[in-house]
Amino acid sequence: MRDDKPSDEPKENIVHFNPWRDFNDAVPQIDVFGDEPDPEQIARFVDVVVGYCDGLLPVRSFIDKGQGFDGRPHNIWIEADASASEKLSTFAAWAAREGAAVYVIPGTVAEPGQAKSADVLQMQTVVVDLDTGDIAGKRAHLERHLGPPTMVVESGGVTPEGQHKAHVWWKLTEPAEGSDLARVTKLRGDIAARVGGDMHFRSAHQPIRVAGSVYYKNGLKTQVRIVELNADNERDLSEFIDAVADMPPAQGITMQPTFTHADKPAMDKVLVTPVREGAVDDWSRFEGASAAIGYFIRMVHEGRMTKDEGWEGICGYNAAMLRPQWPVERLKRESERLWERHVEKYGPPLIRLDSGAPGPVEILTFTLGALLDDQSPMPVDIIAPRVLTPGGLLVLGGAPKVGKSDLLISWLVHMAAGVPFLGFTPPRPLRIFYLQAEIQYHYLRERLKKIALPADVLGAARDTFVATPKLKMLLDNEGSVRVARAIQTAFPDSPPDIICVDPIRNLFDGGPDSGGENDNAAMMFFLKERIEVLRDHIDPDCGVILVHHTKKLSKHQVKEDPFLALSGASALRGFYTTGLILHRPDEESPERKLEIELRNGPALPAKLIDKRHGAWVEINPMNERLVRQEVGAKHDAERNRKGDVILSILFEEAAEGRLYTSTQFGAAFENQHGLGSEFTIRQRLNVLATKGFVKFRRDLAEHGYPATRSHFGYLCVEKMRFGRDPVIDPDTGEVLAEGAPVLPTHFKCPHSGRAREVENPAVWVYPEGLEE
Repeated sequence: MRDDKPSDEPKENIVHFNPWRDFNDAVPQIDVFGDEPDPEQIARFVDVVVGYCDGLLPVRSFIDKGQGFDGRPHNIWIEADASASEKLSTFAAWAAREGAAVYVIPGTVAEPGQAKSADVLQMQTVVVDLDTGDIAGKRAHLERHLGPPTMVVESGGVTPEGQHKAHVWWKLTEPAEGSDLARVTKLRGDIAARVGGDMHFRSAHQPIRVAGSVYYKNGLKTQVRIVELNADNERDLSEFIDAVADMPPAQGITMQPTFTHADKPAMDKVLVTPVREGAVDDWSRFEGASAAIGYFIRMVHEGRMTKDEGWEGICGYNAAMLRPQWPVERLKRESERLWERHVEKYGPPLIRLDSGAPGPVEILTFTLGALLDDQSPMPVDIIAPRVLTPGGLLVLGGAPKVGKSDLLISWLVHMAAGVPFLGFTPPRPLRIFYLQAEIQYHYLRERLKKIALPADVLGAARDTFVATPKLKMLLDNEGSVRVARAIQTAFPDSPPDIICVDPIRNLFDGGPDSGGENDNAAMMFFLKERIEVLRDHIDPDCGVILVHHTKKLSKHQVKEDPFLALSGASALRGFYTTGLILHRPDEESPERKLEIELRNGPALPAKLIDKRHGAWVEINPMNERLVRQEVGAKHDAERNRKGDVILSILFEEAAEGRLYTSTQFGAAFENQHGLGSEFTIRQRLNVLATKGFVKFRRDLAEHGYPATRSHFGYLCVEKMRFGRDPVIDPDTGEVLAEGAPVLPTHFKCPHSGRAREVENPAVWVYPEGLEE
């Protein structure tokens, strides 16, 4: 007889998958006419999500809400190999019988039981979950700015407006791992923020429904369906990040967090709903008046209204919505009471930047004669020669990681010390407010300490250079007020000479229509209503420096007009008085070129600069041609040497019975034979493959190597042989060669970069013009 005595051992919260066990006491009530799991869709889903990945795919099932019964979650871990789709289909079929939904973490882990963000080792997709609002409009916005997705899955849910909720997927050209995983999860959050998607996907371990499985919720049973599949559409991670960064928010998305009280009516409803005495409505006159007064008090306190405008709004609410009205004396007493409590809790009120004295009504005009006769001295440049003039706007642009912020910090510290820098000269030590939204406090102080600046420069700039830590805000009206107060607190006696905003993108406010940086109207709103208003409030003669990113342009475009590379609307270029572009003319060389465009002075030649021993220096352009030829020749020789070493290693390793993919080879020979880092080795392999010196073999089962799921395959070089077993002529007994030949099955197309099948493996063909 079975002993039913409870065990003292703790019970697990997770029950691992066993299709032969029934975990429910009652038979699930399922619609027998509903959809069933589709193994074909599951296979396509698995290929998109983990087709290139190694490791284990975490799978989870649990009972969807609204079915009238509960169940325990079940977790399994499936090897991400050729059998993964079959195993997942089996699990989905079992889950369907149990009335359970099936989810996966779209990545792989190393060991069973692992499912935390830190456990995820590889991810090869970027996904956004669209579950609210205009799903069709959001999908169209994504496709318009990011191109067609690899896969679109209707998750089974339906919005109140009747639109099908969707998961939109983009497949990467190779799995992201290491530090790239953080880039992928941040990218998922950035896309969701721009289209109003589910922000939970900023976490790597966020699960998602499996296409081809069954959706159960609130009595509805339907299939999670793939509605669009472009299996060959893959994206490079870095290029995709740039595309998302340039994508404006979708219609109606403000990129600002919302705050509501679930236990109170929405404020817009309170302000337009009449309320009578006697508590005959949804809320009392006291509750309505207190809410309305509190709303206008917050508007005044945050600088969005003047006190007169706030009191006018309170009186207007009293007259229009309270039946009967409160006496004015009571309205004043309640307003003053709530104001005192609000100031006590939140501090002194902000002041609107545009609430000061109005500007001149008349437009000044001057005759030609008056202009010619005016012999007064020219205003002193803030930064000579005419780089930043009083009231001027300077824009510094550059690609990510080119060194903009590092150069800018060195420059500003020199200006704060009154010391020339790269030929740019201040008339005296300048007061500088550095408003930055990229570097957190501890890393900002670390960077400042690492920059090689003379001790006398640092000493002179200690009190005149003021910086913020990374700001998480927009430079909207409220943000402008807070920044103005911070500037006035930092420089209480005299206003700053320079206000610097680094970068535009992280603080950009496109106005009431929430336009993006590519919108001319939004850019003009930001420049006129935010930057100019802030400067005029602090000091109309103050100079402003804005830091901005640049788009990817060809070398020819950079040579013709480098300022076309500035990201965003053309309105920016027509507005600034000085433009600076920092770029690398040669990606293999450390030197940068600083292009200069002036509105208020004669043209300045571009500067060739470099960072040496931690300090920025200007390179004499008279020596540029000879120096760069010598350095270029050395670099070419080094690249050729690395290429020859890689080919030799691949040939010798194959003879010893060892073959590699690109990733494996880079990891195995990092910092060996003078090849440098894993990234450098893979770059060289990429070049060698493009030039036809390296090709690929997908299937090496005859040599004991499984078929690889890598985008290309095992590396293969010309005349490569596997092993050292002798090949003997059966007729003569002569030893013909050692090892078996390894012939390529695929090569990298030099034009598209895609893997293409080799027509004749026995004939090694180089791309046209690249034969040795």
